[in-house]
Amino acid sequence: KYTKFSIFYYWINSLGQKTSIYSRLENVVIPSGEENKTATISYDHRIMPLENTSSTGTYYCKVKWNDIQKTGKGVFVLARGTGYIETSYGWEMLVTLTSLLAALSIPATALLLWKRK
Repeated sequence: KYTKFSIFYYWINSLGQKTSIYSRLENVVIPSGEENKTATISYDHRIMPLENTSSTGTYYCKVKWNDIQKTGKGVFVLARGTGYIETSYGWEMLVTLTSLLAALSIPATALLLWKRK
């Protein structure tokens, strides 16, 4: 009864829309003497490089027997267009502050020299 089952891979995007990725039918042969024993079989599925940032979502695996279905917990994938770039304004702030101080020091020096005369 449990030797024939289907495996489904799908993902759900941020809008809650379900998109099928891949499915296959399995027929597992049980070796003699292994009947009525619990068995675990691993199945891997590789997701090819994500096309664009709209591939962000939660990816699931579901297995269906005749009257039973089990769904995995899901894996959340965040797809970015250019990768993660940490924003740093350190250099911009330093150049701006230096320019501002230089711009203010010229009139201040001129004013000090003018007041001395």
